[in-house]
Amino acid sequence: MAQYGFFFDQSRCIGCKTCSIACKTWNQIPPGPVKYMRVFEWEEGTWPQVRLNFLAIPCYHCENPVCRDACPAGAILKEDKYGAVLIDEEYCNPSIVNCNRACWDACPYGSILFASDDKSEKAQKCTMCIDRLEQNMLPICVVSCPMRALDFGPIDQLIEKYSKKFKLTQQLKGMPEPDKVKPAVIIKERDPHRELVPYDVKKALELWRQRGPYADPDLPPIFNSELDVLNVNGTKVGRDKLVLKPKNIEELMYYTMNDE
Repeated sequence: MAQYGFFFDQSRCIGCKTCSIACKTWNQIPPGPVKYMRVFEWEEGTWPQVRLNFLAIPCYHCENPVCRDACPAGAILKEDKYGAVLIDEEYCNPSIVNCNRACWDACPYGSILFASDDKSEKAQKCTMCIDRLEQNMLPICVVSCPMRALDFGPIDQLIEKYSKKFKLTQQLKGMPEPDKVKPAVIIKERDPHRELVPYDVKKALELWRQRGPYADPDLPPIFNSELDVLNVNGTKVGRDKLVLKPKNIEELMYYTMNDE
């Protein structure tokens, strides 16, 4: 069996969601929670060491797809030509089988998707754009990325190509251990934080507090003490971690930045 997979460069991803939108367009998926390519955003650190993290994640078409093994109806298969993990819609009948979304429970990446929280909804997922592969085209998410953060091909060739340039991983912070399912993905983690332009932190804080050098002197300060900025408590942070398996549709939309 061949195994194709994805390369993701986290340092290039800017969270624009072009890949996700292109995927929905190509697959004629209406607006809503079904996103074969999900783009997660989460924050970390306090000023001045603040970072936004992004992860664009399709199905990783694992070598050992536990979703397939968990499905009581046998509706999930792994085909041989590309190693794609696919759902046979004809056999996926949650209302009849009463499977209680066993496939979703099994998948460590949350890649099994549903149109609503109704337990009778059929499962959906990334197809590896197998229809495009059969026409000698790359997956739509890969070709649509304006930052070239994605690549696709036989996973052994991707490893050979990128291991010469980068330190690779299959697990970012907040992701599950890859050993059990063996995902068909390699990831270049984001670059370390760099101070591109040297500046005086205390001076910058004071300018910020005073609303800049040209602010009306009658305006109150933005904050009272630098501790208000440097010691931010957890309640003031938004998406502060990667959550690959949201509990419901509302949470999925929140962590993939579609709650506004």
